[in-house]
Amino acid sequence: MDVHLIAVRDGERGPEVLLSRRAGTVYAAGHWHFPSGHVDGPAEDVVTALVRETREETGLVVDPDDVRAAVTVHHRSPHGRARVGFFFEVRHWSGTPEVMEPEVCDGMGWFPLDAPPEPMVAYCRAGLDAYRTGAGLALHFQEPGDPIGHAPTADRLRVVPRSTGPGTPETPHPARSIVMRETRRSVHDPA
Repeated sequence: MDVHLIAVRDGERGPEVLLSRRAGTVYAAGHWHFPSGHVDGPAEDVVTALVRETREETGLVVDPDDVRAAVTVHHRSPHGRARVGFFFEVRHWSGTPEVMEPEVCDGMGWFPLDAPPEPMVAYCRAGLDAYRTGAGLALHFQEPGDPIGHAPTADRLRVVPRSTGPGTPETPHPARSIVMRETRRSVHDPA
């Protein structure tokens, strides 16, 4: 199980998210990604793992009560390995983000929520795009030969609609229709 930090702040032109660039001999070196990590064994829950990984990777201190569930992504890599990623939104913390693990991260910065940098790990980009739709669950099953980095022509994101409860008509989230239109346009528009 993976945990991903979606740290959000208000920027001059709208919401911004914190991303780090992977480096060294790690998977997807040179690609941007949310600060993230793995749950350490059966004694650690996903919120505790997020708080720990955030401090280890960014130096930010997050109170567990400030962690909000954003989206869960069931992912399969181009090599066929599956995993589940829990993406959490955090809007309050103490400290200033900095690269704490230079052997696996060579950059960190704030980017517009709707204009992330490239190259970005496809799995992470799927989590970001699903978060922007307001989805609670998404599938991102890559095919053999798909790139590690996000590529609009190989976008495998499938948003699973939220339940609205018994007897309640479904009302689409406004951001969802915007992201889905952008995704459809980018898949069909080679430019």
